[in-house]
Amino acid sequence: MIKILRPSVDPAAWHSIHKVENCKMKYMLLVYLDEQALSETEREKCYVESAQLAQQIKSSGHYLAAGPLHPTAKATSLRVRDNKRLITDGPFAETREQLGGYYLIEAENLDEAINIAERIPVAKVGTIEIRPVLEIPGLPD
Repeated sequence: MIKILRPSVDPAAWHSIHKVENCKMKYMLLVYLDEQALSETEREKCYVESAQLAQQIKSSGHYLAAGPLHPTAKATSLRVRDNKRLITDGPFAETREQLGGYYLIEAENLDEAINIAERIPVAKVGTIEIRPVLEIPGLPD
């Protein structure tokens, strides 16, 4: 059994901050994987399984968006310091696992989001980071 540690947050404060009133919360499921962990055949199989999962999530009413990312060799990082753009090739940080894709879902709570995230094929060899999306006023729909 996996024990999930959650910080104690006053539920009234949480609801007032996030305006959660009988509606689903958005969660970003960030897919991390060592880019060299899968062969080309395994990667293609993973894409097929991921697309099938996206269809299942859509039919259950949880799907908002999903997509794989190109390898980090195609990444460009931007920082603005003292009003100057600093552009570098590659990801911002060198890590063992790289961000490889995402799912954006709606779920009733974190437990439901975890249940969806554990079905992502990469979870068997990589890491799925589950982050609630903070909804702020003024963003377009």
